[in-house]
Amino acid sequence: MTEPLRIGLVGAGGIAHAHLPNLLRLGEVLVYSEVGAAELVATYGGEVVDTLDELLARVDVVDVATPTYTHAEVVRAALAAGKDVVSEKPLARTDADADDLVARADAAGLQLYPAHVVRFFPQYARLKAAVDDGLLGDLAVLRFSRSGAFPSRTAWFADRELSGGIIMDQMIHDLDIARWVAGEVVRVSAVTTRRGDVDHPVEAAHVLLTHASGAISHVAGIWGPPHLSFTTEYSVTGTRGSLAHSSAAEQNYTADLATPDAVDGSMPEVDPAEDPYFVELEAYLGAFRGGPTPRVTAEDGAIAVKIANAALESLATGQPVEFTAAAAGTTAADTAPAAGTAASA
Repeated sequence: MTEPLRIGLVGAGGIAHAHLPNLLRLGEVLVYSEVGAAELVATYGGEVVDTLDELLARVDVVDVATPTYTHAEVVRAALAAGKDVVSEKPLARTDADADDLVARADAAGLQLYPAHVVRFFPQYARLKAAVDDGLLGDLAVLRFSRSGAFPSRTAWFADRELSGGIIMDQMIHDLDIARWVAGEVVRVSAVTTRRGDVDHPVEAAHVLLTHASGAISHVAGIWGPPHLSFTTEYSVTGTRGSLAHSSAAEQNYTADLATPDAVDGSMPEVDPAEDPYFVELEAYLGAFRGGPTPRVTAEDGAIAVKIANAALESLATGQPVEFTAAAAGTTAADTAPAAGTAASA
């Protein structure tokens, strides 16, 4: 009989409410966080440990769900302890850290996967399959949008140096999907606006990607008022047809389930019968045990970070950024503050 997988979850913030209940379906879970671990475990189960070192000594694999600017520090510690790792997106805040994590995992012969969960949502997997099967022909124009409440749980979200703002935190999902579907990116440009005040902020951004194929992707994101429901949309058009999705039009199930207060309008609703967070984590943990390679790699995570940082560079300069993944990594984004805590995300 196979021994249960011992999983270490680092972090106890909002996204941990999507991770922990699904991890408990896949193994035994230990949780470490400077803030909120006891409350998280009381809600779902698992075991609280007092230090990161204790967690690393007792588990087989690690799931990192800490704030963005701490990802690199925690992932490095887990890799140094010989653990395969899942890291919440973005893989790191800077290009240099993202490349370093990929290189460290490769050198150690360990697996590292970024939690780009949108690749596991059925609507986006369907789009990828349709493109791969040639049903849309040669892609021409892709439009993606993602809207939700401004993430007000903790102050670091609003600090662009720490979180990368709406582009790195929210829109990186669609930047990754655009590349997954339409291929490599060669040019990035972006504009953004933030209105309101510290108590009532609203932020929006638009990123334009030019792909090597000539296709154009327009990615839009909104962080709005607290009552704004989380919605996603896409419309992809090629020479043979188009495919569109609107989450607001596709809520075709009902569920009477308790929802933790920590999960708010900054996260999407999911169908409890096919939770993409579970599908994602099952794929990663299965790969750790010798199963198939998942649909997203550490390299994909690093390139997504570089595209987001190129968009941030475009914001700073007001100019488009010529982009190659190999050449990325030398922008001002590499001066973002270093990690300093394993507190909850």
